[in-house]
Amino acid sequence: MSLIACYCRVSTRHQKNDSQRAEIARWLEQTSMDQSAIRWFEDQDSGTTFQRRAFEAMQQGIASGAIQTVVVWKLDRLSRRQREGINLLADWCERGVRVVAVTQHIDLNGAVGRMVASVMFGLAEIEMEYRRERQAAGIAVAKRRGAYAGRRMGTTKAKPARAKALHQQGLTAAEIANALAITRRTVFRYLSQP
Repeated sequence: MSLIACYCRVSTRHQKNDSQRAEIARWLEQTSMDQSAIRWFEDQDSGTTFQRRAFEAMQQGIASGAIQTVVVWKLDRLSRRQREGINLLADWCERGVRVVAVTQHIDLNGAVGRMVASVMFGLAEIEMEYRRERQAAGIAVAKRRGAYAGRRMGTTKAKPARAKALHQQGLTAAEIANALAITRRTVFRYLSQP
């Protein structure tokens, strides 16, 4: 039996994917999908990387041929980068995987699906760049007014000593990052400090 992967992603631990799950569940019900074939994959991580626990598990299912359909709320849940997103979808289409973005009413199969996906990923990447530009502009204005000091030197999102203690207990970098709500890159930086 081929599986249907339902993938949800939010960027931070403070966000919830309830609306994504609800829209996907509604689509599954409307299309009368076999409920026993459905598997949910959920991440709380940035869309700028593919190094996400649930995403990697879903990729393994696709590589093994067990997963033949991937259902997402929007394509940007898979990737926030155009080139990586297009390459991902091209690989999946070559493997015969059907990709459905329920709120965008996109069903990706074949060459036309890949072309539509490239446009959608391009728009998502542009929006991310605009957001960064707006943030940088806001910070520049605040600095000119003297109202922005940035993060104080020496402050961290989590205590480096806590990361080291968890590492000594045998937790992986990904597990430490998840426990402390920081990135793996930050974990590695904390662990390398004397």
